[in-house]
Amino acid sequence: MDTEAPMAPSTTTRSRALATEAVHAGRDDLAALGLHAPPIDLSTTYPSYDSRGEAERIDSFATTGARLDGPPVYARLDNPTTARFETALARLEGTASAVAFASGMAALTAVLLARASIGLRHVVAVRPLYGCSDHLLGAGLLGTEVTWTDPAGIADAIRPDTGLVIVETPANPTLAEVDIRSVAHSCGSVPLLVDNTFATPVLQRPVEHGARIVLHSATKYLGGHGDVMGGIVACDEEFAARLRQVRFATGGVLHPMAGYLLLRGLATLPVRVRAASASAAELSRRLAADPRIARVHYPELGGAMVSFEVFGDPHRVIAAVRLITPAVSLGSVDSLIQHPASISHRIVDEGDRQASGVGDRLLRMSVGLEDVEDLWADLCQALSSEEPLRQGFSDLPARTGAGTVPQSRPAGR
Repeated sequence: MDTEAPMAPSTTTRSRALATEAVHAGRDDLAALGLHAPPIDLSTTYPSYDSRGEAERIDSFATTGARLDGPPVYARLDNPTTARFETALARLEGTASAVAFASGMAALTAVLLARASIGLRHVVAVRPLYGCSDHLLGAGLLGTEVTWTDPAGIADAIRPDTGLVIVETPANPTLAEVDIRSVAHSCGSVPLLVDNTFATPVLQRPVEHGARIVLHSATKYLGGHGDVMGGIVACDEEFAARLRQVRFATGGVLHPMAGYLLLRGLATLPVRVRAASASAAELSRRLAADPRIARVHYPELGGAMVSFEVFGDPHRVIAAVRLITPAVSLGSVDSLIQHPASISHRIVDEGDRQASGVGDRLLRMSVGLEDVEDLWADLCQALSSEEPLRQGFSDLPARTGAGTVPQSRPAGR
């Protein structure tokens, strides 16, 4: 176990290639320590015989939220292993800092609480969002008030008490895309938060286009193996300091073993995302040419997610897959498929869900690292189990030719 002070994220401009940073960020000091693999510090508390000094350091944290100088004090304040993951993700996203949490929802909760704590409880948001994010905003569980709008209406929706604008691009589950730079311009001085879970920094770095806060459900692509849960916010140091204070007060800390696994996951992130994206693009082309498919949604940005609407019964498809796993979540090395209206977005009001493009015949697939021919064979046999039910699709445009994928668009466009 290591008890050195947590690594501070680099504030220098990223000069190494993304693939290189993914392997080395958060590990730059290991050789000097005589180590190759990052150590795991499982301590919940740390000894100190200088109680006056500890009091001064704790007072400093309470005032500034900055990472403590010197050895750790308590795991809810900071952890050296988790700090390595934070350092690495900040480098990949091109931000000064990053703060990790127990889950993606814990990370979003901390952001909302941090803004609400200074009286900025109003949020402007663009649907679709991940279903639980939608619910957290709309249910008022944290005392927030949300105005839902399309990207063109963001500027008009902003009020004096607006603390945040939230978009997810590509969006869950329709893969709708928004122009981050245009949206950031519409936000003015209000921070724009971009949920970058689907794209990852491999495909886009939102801060390069004007976003100020980047959110990840680290459970997904950052971990990449379906065996670790976490969330992380990449941002400037000023906001990170506030998030650390919220994390300390609320206890939504990332376990150090999870921090270790997430740091390990980052090392292969570019390879995994690019390989899975190539298969997803090929599957989207084949699905678009399949007469059993009504619509295919695949982002112009690319990525490893594909959504498609079937003419038949989507539940039959879910029940019939054999290689692909019918399960929630995404971003794993194995392929997953789910019915959003039944699971990930079930918590969203049906009218709002439908209006944002999450229809009852939409299926969302997270493409993994299996051979594309095996995935296609499984999809084909599962689609053959459908009962053709074409009613309700009379308003569809004429089918496109093979290889052309109809693009989804944000609600309101």
